[in-house]
Amino acid sequence: MNIALIAHDKKKQDIIEFVKRNEEAFSKHKLYATGTTGKLLMEATKLTINRKKSGPLGGDQEIGSMVANGKLDLIIFFRDPLTAQAHEPDITALLRLCDLYEVPLATNKQSAELFLEHIKLS
Repeated sequence: MNIALIAHDKKKQDIIEFVKRNEEAFSKHKLYATGTTGKLLMEATKLTINRKKSGPLGGDQEIGSMVANGKLDLIIFFRDPLTAQAHEPDITALLRLCDLYEVPLATNKQSAELFLEHIKLS
């Protein structure tokens, strides 16, 4: 599967812990991430991650383009619901594209766990 990993600043530690805990499962898939998230994940794991630009610099749009072009199977996006984001329109567009193209989207640890369990069973 092609999986994108994204996290807002206040959720970066959460996604690092989640990916580290599930590193073996993620190692079997092709991974993409927005810039800073990808950099931090590669520093914390042995995973190879194809990095896009940082979210506010167009990374969310790059991931959205991958969704629109059928190049992603799953997105794990740990969002911070309590902090306003300067690039909120890009985030909203990405979420809309996931709905439009029916790409599964986990926006918190519990939904990500459920998707990952499904992947492990497949």
